[in-house]
Amino acid sequence: MTELTAPRPSDAVPCAFGVAGAPLERLLGGQGQTRRAGDVVFRPHGDATEAQWRSDTLARLPHTAAFRTPRPVPTTGGGWLAGGYEAWEWLDGTTDPTRVDDVIAAGAAFHRAVAGLPRPAFLDRLDGPWATADRLVWDAPLPTDPMLDRLAAVFRPVASPSQLIHGDLLGNVLFADGQPPAVFDWAPYWRPAGLGAAIAAVDAVCWHGVPLDRLRALGTGVPEWSQLLVRALAFRIVTLHELGAWDHGQADHHRPVVDALVQGAAGTLVVS
Repeated sequence: MTELTAPRPSDAVPCAFGVAGAPLERLLGGQGQTRRAGDVVFRPHGDATEAQWRSDTLARLPHTAAFRTPRPVPTTGGGWLAGGYEAWEWLDGTTDPTRVDDVIAAGAAFHRAVAGLPRPAFLDRLDGPWATADRLVWDAPLPTDPMLDRLAAVFRPVASPSQLIHGDLLGNVLFADGQPPAVFDWAPYWRPAGLGAAIAAVDAVCWHGVPLDRLRALGTGVPEWSQLLVRALAFRIVTLHELGAWDHGQADHHRPVVDALVQGAAGTLVVS
């Protein structure tokens, strides 16, 4: 996806977060809208209620030996938001989507840590391609499309309980020597915990060269894995529809994964 280039934050934003005068560096990722000033990372906060909730939650979430998160940086006035931006501590490390096993393990640790949190009301009013795709896959008929028709035909009820999850793990886990993996850019959804792993697995196979025959092992110990994989792939395809990016090339690219997951949902996960 082509990254956007957001306008530079006004000088009032670094000032509000206590780093006035520090050089601003545009970072990769975040659709070109994320910047760093010293040890502080700024990003547009989007929905203010969601941003406040995420900062409040992650400010006090206990870390473990299996995961950590960046902590939110407060403004000099004690709030979390200023000038359309939120701020987070900079953590050293690199992402590596080919380390999907490690990403899934870090995501599982994060999901255990947030499992007892209540469902936030703002999830009901979020919109945009990703929120819409999530609702369509779980709660409404899918767009008319031959591949989505095949996936929907093998949907079965999922009994695993829902909780808060991170719905975009694969590119949002940092690895640094001697430190637990850092889960960042939390995209909250209220779904079974294994869905986060399934989305990461599907993304790894579709876009990062992870072989199809790894899919079964990536879900070891995850209840209803085949069904979660089918929902995860449908979610990604519906999102591409919502973004206006689904075309014949995308269909050809996804077809082998659709074939494998449809067979898996019908019985044994079979890959060529």
